[in-house]
Formats: sequence, C-alpha cells, structure tokens
Amino acid sequence: MLRRLNAPAAPLPDWIPNSWTLLLPGTALWALAFYLPLSGPLSRLEEALASGPLSENTQQLVLVASSLLLAVAVGALFNLAVGWALGPSWGTSLGLMAALYGLFWGLASGRGDRD
Repeated sequence: MLRRLNAPAAPLPDWIPNSWTLLLPGTALWALAFYLPLSGPLSRLEEALASGPLSENTQQLVLVASSLLLAVAVGALFNLAVGWALGPSWGTSLGLMAALYGLFWGLASGRGDRD
C-alpha cells in the first residue's frame, strides 16, 4: 500500500494569488506610475556615470535600465502591499488610477506651459 508522504498543503490566503502572473498587470501599472518620481533621485548615479570611463550611450543605457529596474521593484512591492491590504484586484485598479493620474497631470502641465 502506498501512503502519502506529504500532508496536503493548506489553502492560500485570499490576498495571495494562485499564480504570480496575476500580479504582472498591477506591477506594470505601479512601475509606470512610479517611474518618473523615482527617476529624480538617480541624479547621483548620473553624476557618477558622467565621471566614469563609459561612453555617453552606455551611460544613458545604464541610467535608463537602473531607473526601470527600480520602478519595477518598487511597483512590485507596492502592488503586493496594496494587494495584501485591500485585495489583489484593488492593487491593480489603484495602479491603473495612479498611472492615469500621472498621465493626466503630465498632459495638464504641458498644456499650461503653452498658454
């Protein structure tokens, strides 16, 4: 007779999705919302790269890649935190609203400069 060696796994809490792919849309939206605000503090990295031996194209590539990675990491952590506090679907919905909010204010400030 065969016996099961492992006990059945406990069900996951509601705030943890069954598949991590469910977190990708919310993480992408939060990363988009955080991209510009988090790009500002990277000026010290830009200064350090400017004094280094890298070419200008490589410096720009490193700067863009680091700001994208920072935005995705913060977006993922924030999406997990909001998903834990309010539920996974709320994390994605609030990410969409934050990204649209940033787009709206970006367009509004650009329109105000033309007047």
